Amino acid sequence: MNHLTDEELIEYGYGEGDRSAIEKHFDTCADCEKAYGVLQLDLAEMKFVEPPTRDASYGDRVWESLEGWLSAYPARKQSWLSGGLWRNLSFAAACAALLACAFLGGRLWERREANIAAGRHPVPARPTAHPPQRVVVVVLSDHLDRSERLLVELKHVDADSTEMVSPLRDEARSLLASNRICRKNVKQEDDPALATALDHLDRLLAEMANQPGGLNSATITRLQDEMNKDGLLFEVRVLRSRIPHAQRAGANSSKGGIL
Repeated sequence: MNHLTDEELIEYGYGEGDRSAIEKHFDTCADCEKAYGVLQLDLAEMKFVEPPTRDASYGDRVWESLEGWLSAYPARKQSWLSGGLWRNLSFAAACAALLACAFLGGRLWERREANIAAGRHPVPARPTAHPPQRVVVVVLSDHLDRSERLLVELKHVDADSTEMVSPLRDEARSLLASNRICRKNVKQEDDPALATALDHLDRLLAEMANQPGGLNSATITRLQDEMNKDGLLFEVRVLRSRIPHAQRAGANSSKGGIL
């Protein structure tokens, strides 16, 4: 039996956390109930000091006590750089830059119109193959991150808890669709470890999302045993740790004006 942590006992003492689950745990675990009794004694001995009340003249008294220690700043001498001359020069430079951009834009537009009139159409640039690959890497990284969180929740969830059944099922349905998209993309790559892990994950998500009659304590316990037996959580964590290296490799290959 897993005992309650100190953080959970403290949250319960302050009226926070899952109180119904903790009280249910107290009914079956005398050690945790005894530990909470000791914690209550410690919390009862803590005395919180109330701040003193302050009247409306408190701010004036603080200023009077500090006024004698503060020296006045001398007036700054205004230089020509910070005056109106510098601002006028800045405005003039900005206007000159805008005029230059407008002139170049007009010349390019005239050249484009002349090319179209002469029947010379600009050749469209070839799309690069790097952005789709990097998008797939980002999607796979997000999918593995969400899958790891779901597996952690499944591993630590109480099989008798009815509050977590619906969130686990809804998240599994959402991940099942994205997992099948990732499996389809992985078939084009030579990565057996990733393909095997996504296959294991697909079977687990399908059982969680489409279990006849919904998830119950027996089903959750069986899924926890299967996940621990296959080491699926460990596989997902290892694969997710590889994603940053793939992202850096894609970023390095894009240098030189490709992206």
